[in-house]
Formats: sequence, C-alpha cells, structure tokens
Amino acid sequence: MHREDFELLKQDIIYFDNGATTLKPRLLADEVSDYYNNYSANAHRGDYDLSLKVDENFEKSRFLIADFIGADSNEVIFTSNTTDSLNKIVLGYFNYYLEEDDEVLITNSEHASNVLPWFELAKKKKIKVNYIELTDNHHVTLDNLKKSITRKTKVISLAYITNVIGDIRPIKEIIEFAHLNNILVVIDGAQAVPHIKIDVKDLDADFLAFSAHKMCGPTGVGILYGKCDLLKKMKPLIVGGGMNGSFEANGEVLYNEPPHFYEAGTPNIAGVIGFGKIIEYLNDIGMDNIHKYELELREYALKKLKEIDDIIIYNEDSSSGIITFNLKNVFAQDLAIYLNKYKICVRAGNHCAKILKNEINIKNTCRVSLYFYNTKQEIDRLVEVLKNPNLMEELI
Repeated sequence: MHREDFELLKQDIIYFDNGATTLKPRLLADEVSDYYNNYSANAHRGDYDLSLKVDENFEKSRFLIADFIGADSNEVIFTSNTTDSLNKIVLGYFNYYLEEDDEVLITNSEHASNVLPWFELAKKKKIKVNYIELTDNHHVTLDNLKKSITRKTKVISLAYITNVIGDIRPIKEIIEFAHLNNILVVIDGAQAVPHIKIDVKDLDADFLAFSAHKMCGPTGVGILYGKCDLLKKMKPLIVGGGMNGSFEANGEVLYNEPPHFYEAGTPNIAGVIGFGKIIEYLNDIGMDNIHKYELELREYALKKLKEIDDIIIYNEDSSSGIITFNLKNVFAQDLAIYLNKYKICVRAGNHCAKILKNEINIKNTCRVSLYFYNTKQEIDRLVEVLKNPNLMEELI
C-alpha cells in the first residue's frame, strides 16, 4: 500500500521498526524543502508577505491536526515529541493539581515517557505512583482498573496502545468511569494516533500526547492536546518570545491565550508545516483502511511465525500491528543483528518499557511493528530467514 511514495524502500530493505519511527514519504521532504527554499521566514513575527505565508501554513497544520483528532484548534499545542508533551502535562499541570498522598495509576507496560515524569513528580510532591493489575495476557481491563482505584486516585495515565504488548486499551470506557469518580485521564497516544482513528471529543479525553515521526511525519514535532479549560490552568515550562502580548519593566506581563501561551521561542516551523501535509496524506489513505490492513498483516504474520520451531510470542492476543517475540535460547539483540544481515530491520531490547519485565518475566525481546507500506511478501522473507537451519551457526 503506497510503497512507491517511500524512497527508502527502493534500497531493498524490509523495515519492521515502525513503533520506533516510521519511514517518510517523498512529499514530506518536498514540503519541508519548499519552506526552506521559498519562504523561510519566522512564524508569528513579521508583517510582510513571506512571513504571513509562514503564519498561514503553520496554522493550517494546526487546524488539520485538530480536525484529525476531533479537537478544537486552540486545544492543539506544538511540542518536540510525545515525551516533551507528557512532561509538559505532568510538570505543567499535575505539578499544581496534585497534593501530597494523591495517587497516579499507570501500568507495568507503559513506555518510559509515561513513567519517569510521574516518578519525578512523586519525589517532588510526595504523591504515590501505583499500578493497575494486568490480565494474564498483559492487557488492561475496566474491571481491573476499578479494583485499583482508591479514594486517593486523582489521575490515570495510560498508553492507548502499548509499544511492546500492543494491546488496545478500552480508553473510552476507562475515561467514562474515571470521570464519574472525578479522576482525570492522560493518554499516551504515540502508538495509537498513527494507526487508529481517534476522536478526543468522543473519548472525552482530558490530555493526549503523540509524535509526528511515528506517523510518517518529521522528527522534532509533537502534539499536546488538552481540554481548553485544563490548558488555561496549565503553567508553561518555558517562557519567552512569542507567548506574550506585552511586558513592562516593573514585571507586569500580559500573556497570550493557549495554544500560543505554551509555544515560546521559534518552533520547528518546517516540521510543523510538513506534518500538516502528512495529515492530508493519511486522510487520503484513511485511518480505518490503515488499521484494517495492519490487522490483516498481523494475522498473516502470526500464522507464519507459528511455523517456526522454538518461537515465543508474547502478545498473540493483541489487536495492533505490534508482534513481540523471541527464539528460545537466542538473545534478542543477537537475533536482531542476524536479521540485519538480510536487510530486515526489527527492534530488540526492552523498548523503553523497562518495568514490563515484571509482567513477562524477561527483559529483552524482538519486536516487529507493522505499518501500511509493509507486505505479506516481507513477512514471508522474515519467516524464511528465521527458519534458516544454519541460524545458530551464523549467530556464533
């Protein structure tokens, strides 16, 4: 699907590391180059035609992204990545919202970006970070969530789709139950927004964070969505140019309204404009089409992988394009290096989910993460290489 749009695929590479970052279509480089070559002025600074064109295209991207996730444009803040967005949410909002002994609920399968900011806040504010019990197949259920909530629970922070197990959480039901108990919900959408259709209004989401580079967009661009009333209570972690209307020598400052209040300094203008083009590209393909195709690939891949002797699959019951596995008695990184000999790119290690070992009882795994430009033929090649009778000899 749309493989012709990706120059890198002409190098005879099989790319199965889309959970880390996706490949970029040619049109992204064209859009970014157009900005740098033809109207490379600053944003929201000038009163001349070049600068006004930057403003127009920069804000056009904001509107496109807002529509893509069902938000209002003033609820979309540009950041550097998902990590940056989550830090701004945790340290800019919950740092002031939570009090000593309040509780945050996460899981053992969260990415570091949805764990470490809470750990840091726990040290600073003396709040508690506790964990929702996972099922035997390492999923989150509403019933287990209900068992985990206490009268001290003030926020639940979860990935919509986890980056190793790949389970799609029942986020809408979780949010509905949380709000009935006056609990706010933060969604790490890094692995979800690129793969499934998300509507923050339908979900009634409080906060959502995701990255452009995991959905064919540029690196260095992230999105922070927050409900308007919550954003007005959030504090910026960075202050400076572009986020104020005026300031006086006596210390009086008139700050801008969100979202510009949280976008001090010159942003990644080329990246933001390029991301807008990517949103149009994904809309043309259709998010439902992407998800349906990924599930088709996943089903095919699981069937083929099960033909391999000594394979261990850790997330057979998940419903995303992520497949996590090992071969018995083979170290994950060694297997990834072996696959690289055949130009097959997979991720190996703990995948920034370092406390997941408490659930699956192993630290390092290999991960195949699929996207719409992958094919069944590529899966066949992966399985063929893994079935190589000389595999153990080549690993030595």
